[in-house]
Amino acid sequence: MQATQLMNEIKKEISENEPLAKHIEERSSAFQDEVTQYLERHPLTLHVDVLLTDLNGSFRGKRVPVSSLRKLEKGCYFPASVFAMDILGNVVEEAGLGQELGEPDRNCIPVPGTLTPSASDPEHTGQLLLTMLDEDGTPFNVEPRNVLNHIWQTLRQRGLFPVVAVELEFYLLDRQRDAEGYIQPPCTPGTQERSMHTQVYSVDNLDHFADVLSDIDRLAHIQGLPASGAVAESSPGQFEINLQHSENILRACDYALMLKRLVRLVAENHEMDATFMAKPYDEYAGSGMHIHLSVLDDNGKNLFANANGDDSELMKRSLAGMIALMPASMAVLAPNVNAFRRFQPGMYVPTQASWGHNNRTVALRVPCGGVADHRVEYRVAGADANPYLVVATVLAGMLYGLDNDLPLPEPVTGNGLEQEGIPLPIRQSDALYDFDEQPALKKYLGERFSQVYHACKSDELLQFERRVTETEIDWMLRNA
Repeated sequence: MQATQLMNEIKKEISENEPLAKHIEERSSAFQDEVTQYLERHPLTLHVDVLLTDLNGSFRGKRVPVSSLRKLEKGCYFPASVFAMDILGNVVEEAGLGQELGEPDRNCIPVPGTLTPSASDPEHTGQLLLTMLDEDGTPFNVEPRNVLNHIWQTLRQRGLFPVVAVELEFYLLDRQRDAEGYIQPPCTPGTQERSMHTQVYSVDNLDHFADVLSDIDRLAHIQGLPASGAVAESSPGQFEINLQHSENILRACDYALMLKRLVRLVAENHEMDATFMAKPYDEYAGSGMHIHLSVLDDNGKNLFANANGDDSELMKRSLAGMIALMPASMAVLAPNVNAFRRFQPGMYVPTQASWGHNNRTVALRVPCGGVADHRVEYRVAGADANPYLVVATVLAGMLYGLDNDLPLPEPVTGNGLEQEGIPLPIRQSDALYDFDEQPALKKYLGERFSQVYHACKSDELLQFERRVTETEIDWMLRNA
């Protein structure tokens, strides 16, 4: 799609600092048309789930009767503190969006084009994404979607149009724990056979779980998600699904979150669990979220490649900026204690800020391809991270490289996991410190958002570190 077509496609998205009044009339008619078309296709709809995405990438919302759907054109109200929650849904008062302000509500309006059937019951239940506005009608700048939109608009104003694709890994799990109480891979449907061995790119394993994967594919099509086929990953019960590249950066991340919800609901329908937890097993590889990024000009030309297909100067500056901000970005790319357990030797995860061509052992991989699809694969984030915030930090790194003359390390050849480079923090406490001490990243993400995010994640870490774990009891109760 040409960049001029993209401008027309996304003109309904809220732009920077535009008041609500300007959008109400044009959005009202478009939303009513969207509702009419949806109900013509799905006349048996009874309820609609209206959804906001919190800092953790979890949906927060409510279920409304279909009779109330058209009224949502003017919005509905949720407390601003929905964006100051820890992973368990508890409001972190230190973030300053809760009782200190009187738990104020903010208006939340529909995101155009996101009214779709829900995977839980596509015939009778729909779902609709919302976005929050501040008191003056501008985008609420703590909402992750709006944080990303701010950076995206900054790039567009410079005539730079990013293209993004998201890859997500996940595990299917048996609902029954093993004899010792641990999670375990599911049995092959219809059998008592349970794979406990690696199975990367196994076609047979895809056949074993064909019904689950077929339902994911079918419902993704119903929801309009541009998902490609599943790939069996390295560990038992682990799979990867790729979303096709998109020039609408917000929509690409909308789709990623919708896909995660869909996968979980389909697994439930097949009496399994699905998890995007970064490291659910001690002995198996974790699950990642890989971001593919290229940049077009307003004529649709790929600015990451020279005419002969080599790395352009813009791409090199972007790589330098991503590498420079990567240590501080780890607080976002690995948003909880478990996420840092991925970063271990032998687990296919980079532990250094590095880059290279056609090399899966580095943080920033330049895959094989031609001029049109010359791109960077950002391979650090966990599948549990918030895709809006992951892409926001990736684009922030790009901007940092364009705004500053930074050195670009030499590309890694060979096994990057065994070579010296710029180390990444591999503990959440260190990552939060680096995040708080990096003014450039906070400037791009926004000072208000950064303060709230740091407060919420610091409190979450504090709560975790106060817990006495089962491992501590096993190791120390009689030995200390």
